[in-house]
Amino acid sequence: MSKLGIIDYGAGNLSSVRNSFLATGTEGHLVRCAGDLEGISHLVLPGVGAFGDCSRALVDQGLAAAISDWIARDRPFLGICIGYQILFEGSEESPGARGLGIFRGRVLRFPSSGLKVPHMGWNDVHFRNPDDPIWNGMGSNRHFYFVHSFFPQPEDDSLIAATCTYGISFAAAIRRGNLVATQFHPEKSQKLGLQLLHNFMSL
Repeated sequence: MSKLGIIDYGAGNLSSVRNSFLATGTEGHLVRCAGDLEGISHLVLPGVGAFGDCSRALVDQGLAAAISDWIARDRPFLGICIGYQILFEGSEESPGARGLGIFRGRVLRFPSSGLKVPHMGWNDVHFRNPDDPIWNGMGSNRHFYFVHSFFPQPEDDSLIAATCTYGISFAAAIRRGNLVATQFHPEKSQKLGLQLLHNFMSL
């Protein structure tokens, strides 16, 4: 029996994420400490806010080590926006703040290009492997909703599951085992976003 946990670190769009999962038939349970992971089968780290604030909160709540252990055991994990960025070593947004370091690489700010930053709104996402089960039911319309000024740059190119172009091409999603993390917001991406959440719960 699947049981969804949604990490609450004091920031983030928790109600939107919970409501989106509810729309797919899954109730989300808030996780505020490592003990709340008991019985959880699928874990989501949503994110709105700053990299450094997220990093400090996860450490203070004893969740940083718990998340690292969860991912090391290849249990289903979904990171969204900051919840994706925090998987890397550090970010230009918060110099000196340490990410979880699950993956090598840093989070970079969009370079000056004449385009408005933050990158906000709908944009086309290119799937590197359209047959990956996480993209089931997506069809050819692959527009997702973004709100961000920074993006991860993984050192391991094989992690990249999807790319998007906004002045430059960047890693819009990564995938390894039962882990998926996205720079776009599934909970704001209407039908396709709900499909992704449904697919995640099938991992």
